[in-house]
Amino acid sequence: MPLKLKLVQTVHSILSRFGRGGSLPGELALRLDPDFIKRFHMPPIVVLVTGTNGKTTTSNLIAESLREAGYKVINNRRGDNLNVGIATLLASSSDSSWNIQADAAVIEVDELTIFRQFRNLHPTHLVVNNFFRDQLDRAGEMETIIRKIQDVTYDFEGHLILNGDDPNVVRIADTAKKAHICFFSVGKNPISLKETDEASEGKFCPRCGRPLKYEYYQYSHIGRFECEYDGFGRIEPYVYVSDINYNEKYFVYEGRKIASFINTIYAVYNCAAVLAVLKTLGKDPMCADRVFSSFVLKEGRNEVFNLSKPCTINLVKNPTGANEVMKYITAQPGDKNLCIFLNDNDQDGHDISWIWDAHFERLDKPDIKTIVCSGLRAYDMALRLKYEGMEDRIIVIEDSTEAVRWLDKADMQSFIIATYTALHPTRAILRKEEHS
Repeated sequence: MPLKLKLVQTVHSILSRFGRGGSLPGELALRLDPDFIKRFHMPPIVVLVTGTNGKTTTSNLIAESLREAGYKVINNRRGDNLNVGIATLLASSSDSSWNIQADAAVIEVDELTIFRQFRNLHPTHLVVNNFFRDQLDRAGEMETIIRKIQDVTYDFEGHLILNGDDPNVVRIADTAKKAHICFFSVGKNPISLKETDEASEGKFCPRCGRPLKYEYYQYSHIGRFECEYDGFGRIEPYVYVSDINYNEKYFVYEGRKIASFINTIYAVYNCAAVLAVLKTLGKDPMCADRVFSSFVLKEGRNEVFNLSKPCTINLVKNPTGANEVMKYITAQPGDKNLCIFLNDNDQDGHDISWIWDAHFERLDKPDIKTIVCSGLRAYDMALRLKYEGMEDRIIVIEDSTEAVRWLDKADMQSFIIATYTALHPTRAILRKEEHS
C-alpha cells in the first residue's frame, strides 16, 4: 500500500473518531504529493456540480437520489469543494490501491478551481447551476470563470447538464461541441415576472451583443429568454418542469407531481438539475421525488434551531442569494426578528460592496420587528439598512454569542442571515443555546 495514502487515511480515521478533521487530511495529502488527487481510479459515474449558488444542496440531492436508485455513492456533503476537501473525500473512500469504493461519486467543485480538477476527476457529468457576480475580489469578474469552464469543456464528451434559463450558463453549450448537452428549464409560474428590478448579469446576447428578450423572469436574470437576431436561448429542454404549486409544495414533470423540498423557485431549479442527472442514467424520477419529499436542509441552508422560538439560519454571499433569502423570510407568516452576520474574511471576500446591490428594502415590513446587525462589519450592515429608512429597528451587537442570546430572550420567531465565515461559528452558538 502506498505509504502516503496509508498515512492520510490513518490521520482521517483518528480524527473522525473524535468528530474532527475536516479537510486536514487532504491538506496533509497535497503537501506530501501535489498530484495526490489524480492518482485515484474513479468510479464509473462521476458527477461534478458547480456554479455560484446552490452547489451544496444540488450535489447532496443528486447523491441521495442516486442512493435511492440503488447506487453506492460518495459525496462531499458538507460542501468541502476545494482541493483539500476533495482530497480528503477520495482518500477516505479508497482502498489500498487508489480505487474508489463506490458506484458513483458526486462532487461539488468550486467554480474557481474546476479547471484544475476537471482532468483529475474524469467526470461523466458536469452540472452547472447558475452564474452570478460573487466575491469580486476573490473570484474576479464572472466572465473569467465562464471562460475557464468553456476551456475545460471544449473537448468534454460526457453529459453537460446546464441551466437553460441562465444565459451565462447556456453559452457554455456553444463551445462544448463534443458533449451531450442536457438543458433543464422551469416554466412560468405564480412568481414569474415580466420585468425585474434585480441585478441582471445576462442582459446581452454573448453571440451578437444585442439585448436579450425575456418572456418572463424567475429571479435575477434567470428566466425564459432569447435573442431575436441569432436564436441564442432557443433551447429544447431535456428536463422541463412546470405547474409549480407553492401552497402544496410540488411541481409537474413528465405528467407526474414531484415534491419540492422547500417552497422557493431556486429549490425547483435544484430539483430540475437532479432529474436531469437521473434521466441520463435511465433512472425513475420517483427516486428523486422520494428524496425531495423527506430532504432536510442542513449546514445553514434553511436550518432550524430551537431557541425560545424557532430560529432559521441561511448562508448568503452575494446579492442574488441575499435577495432570495429575504423573499423567503418575508413570505413567512407572523411577527419575526432578524439577525444579519456580516464578515469580510478571505473566504467571505474582503469587498462587501455587494450589500449595496442587494434589495434590503424588502425587509421594511411591519412584521419584521427588530434587525440585529453583528459580525466584523456590523456597522456597515447597519448603515446599509439605515439608508432604507429602517434605523428605528436596528440594533448593533458585534459579539455573535450576545446577538444570538438577544434573539433567544426576545421570545419570537427569528431568522439569521450569515456570510460564509460567520455561518459555522453561529451554528455552533445556536447548538449550544438550543432549548432541549
